[in-house]
Amino acid sequence: MLNRRSFLSATAGFAAAGLASPLSASDFSGIKLAAMRGSINAGELGLRPAAFDDQSKAFAKMLNEAANRDMPVFLPPGVYIVSNLSLPRHVRLSGVPGATRIIYGGDGHLMLAEEAGHIELSGLVLDGANRWIGDQAQGLLDLRRVGHLVVENCQIIGSGKNGVALERVAGRIDRSTISGAADAGIYSVEAVRLDITGNSVSDCANGGILVHRWQIADDRTIVTGNRVERIAARNGGTGQNGNGINTFRANGVMVANNSVADCAFSAIRANSSSNLQVTGNSCMRSGETALYAEFAFEGAIISGNIVDGAANGISMVNFNEGGRMGVCSNNIVRNLSTEGPYPADAPGFGVGITVEADTAVTGNMIENAPLYGMKIGWGPFMRNVAATGNVIRKTGTGIAVSVVEGAGSAVIADNIVDGARNGAVVGHRWSEPVTADLALAGSSGFPHLTVERNHVS
Repeated sequence: MLNRRSFLSATAGFAAAGLASPLSASDFSGIKLAAMRGSINAGELGLRPAAFDDQSKAFAKMLNEAANRDMPVFLPPGVYIVSNLSLPRHVRLSGVPGATRIIYGGDGHLMLAEEAGHIELSGLVLDGANRWIGDQAQGLLDLRRVGHLVVENCQIIGSGKNGVALERVAGRIDRSTISGAADAGIYSVEAVRLDITGNSVSDCANGGILVHRWQIADDRTIVTGNRVERIAARNGGTGQNGNGINTFRANGVMVANNSVADCAFSAIRANSSSNLQVTGNSCMRSGETALYAEFAFEGAIISGNIVDGAANGISMVNFNEGGRMGVCSNNIVRNLSTEGPYPADAPGFGVGITVEADTAVTGNMIENAPLYGMKIGWGPFMRNVAATGNVIRKTGTGIAVSVVEGAGSAVIADNIVDGARNGAVVGHRWSEPVTADLALAGSSGFPHLTVERNHVS
């Protein structure tokens, strides 16, 4: 009977007699051995973990050979110092999370790809070592026109520019850590069906996650479940930098269920981005306006978010630039400040919610807004605003509404205003209060305003 012991004995006998396969393991190249296992082990192709010399040539050769055979590569734990890698059209590179470290050696860039079909990076640490990056690259990982990208369970740290820079890329970045970038953590321009999910982005000098386009167009990037914190504005400005999540000219973007804290300007800022959804986010300690839809947008929903600590809470503005059509609902906005990152224009910081045109503001809770709980309109820039069913507590003025000539209609009804020191509903000419408390009068006295059934205490 053939059992395990007799089988092993017989196999050994055949090998001793020279009757085994005529090719021994030593006759196989690394690629052939990899084919038997399903992936290439980088050590078999001459790469040496923990070597302190530059291994760029061996690394590039390995990637090219793997691409020619359309095979994945496994990097064992250790340190690999490389520079100026131009990735081939197909890359599937994986390592041991936290233990496989690819360190940028300087003098150019780390990894750059153009016109690639499939790039997949998993379980790697990409360390820029805070070294200079040349003009040919925008980030430590610079990928342009990639048909399908996967970056998962990676750490991307210490970049001298952006951590990840993408141009016309489809795919996903998920469960990765990006920190210490000298510009933004993730910068995407002209995306194609991109998902940015479940990442941690922190301690970046100018931005967290940026979704931009060169011209206003559909983008539809999904930014969900990320943790973004400690984002500075080293390059200054009044909102171009210092934002946790920022969309620019990108339509159809969803920003949901992210935790954003300690950003120099906005937790989430959308500039000229229509059909925008900002929902379910936690926004703590923003330096300027926590949630912002500004300039030429049409269609924005800001709903179900928590804002705790900011100069202003939520702004949906710039009707003069075409900003219109929004829903601001079911948000909690609290603990605002009159201090911001630059000297404030009129009327100043400390406003809970600001809206201007074709907007419904309902079901929000606003507390501790030192200037206004809510500001509706700015001069003549107000049209079709309904502010209903909100609770406003402990503010300077509860609701400031424009009564300037040319302002459009507004309905302010069924709100609770408690502890507004300067009046519950007050008409303003720009930043100047010019009426008594309209919530206490029998009529607003202005044809464009309906003020009714508000409870004041």
